[in-house]
Amino acid sequence: MIEIPTKIANLRLKNPTILASGIMDEDAGSMIRIFKSGAGAIVTKSIGLKPREGYPNPSVIELECGLLNAMGLPNPGIEEFKSEVIKLKKSKVTVIGSIFGSNSKEFTVLGTKMQDAGVNALELNMSCPHAKGYGLEIGSDQKIVEKITTNVKSSVSIPVFVKISPNLTDIPKIAQSAEKGGADAIVAINTVKAMKIDIETQRPILSNKIGGYSGKAIKPIGIRCVYEIYKKVNIPIIGVGGINTGEDAIEYMMAGASAVQIGSAIYSRDIYVFEKICKEIKNWMKTNNYKKIDELIGVANL
Repeated sequence: MIEIPTKIANLRLKNPTILASGIMDEDAGSMIRIFKSGAGAIVTKSIGLKPREGYPNPSVIELECGLLNAMGLPNPGIEEFKSEVIKLKKSKVTVIGSIFGSNSKEFTVLGTKMQDAGVNALELNMSCPHAKGYGLEIGSDQKIVEKITTNVKSSVSIPVFVKISPNLTDIPKIAQSAEKGGADAIVAINTVKAMKIDIETQRPILSNKIGGYSGKAIKPIGIRCVYEIYKKVNIPIIGVGGINTGEDAIEYMMAGASAVQIGSAIYSRDIYVFEKICKEIKNWMKTNNYKKIDELIGVANL
């Protein structure tokens, strides 16, 4: 693993690349493989209290510059998933447990169960663009975001990160609500609400009709969101969206991110994308006389 040390709250990473939630992260075997391929940490699939099948196919389609999905948060439920976390900890993987719920109580119960299983940090998914009752209905309300964050923080002793949506009129205000609730970091962004219509059948392709768009096309949106959030909060930001190269990661860092999450790039490159991106970051830093990641964070905001 290439080492470019970075720190998010009290979570120390050997490098700033993290596997984003939703890609190869339900099974311990695949997560261990990703970690060994160079990721500094792994975010699990978003897990709920009970098993959930999600939406019927078609639930994922590939578009010109990314992926459009409406999975519907399928997961095995926390009781079943705890065994996967235990396997990860035995392999010394740095794990960030992603959880979702319909209310503060569910998030709090899930947070404590994830902590008991052994995760290093929590990611509160309040931003899924296509799961009714779990995503934007929660993550677009400042008071709810603050309340959930406060309750989870008071119930666990590990760092709590809040993942927020780009599908908002004022994303910095939601970030501030999470910070007010005690969040240790902001994760920005989740997928962008989008859809695709088949002009032959004259119907939306996804079974849920509307889904979340990820990949190269959303990078400028993610950069803008991180840039705006950085000006309004005093906690670290983890940038997500369209990161395929070291230069993409550096751009996020200059906007204000302390680390980055990578997902769709696994499809366009391969699972060793983490190591490749770290090598590209390191080479760029050496060429441009930067010694530490901290020297890059938020420089575009100065």
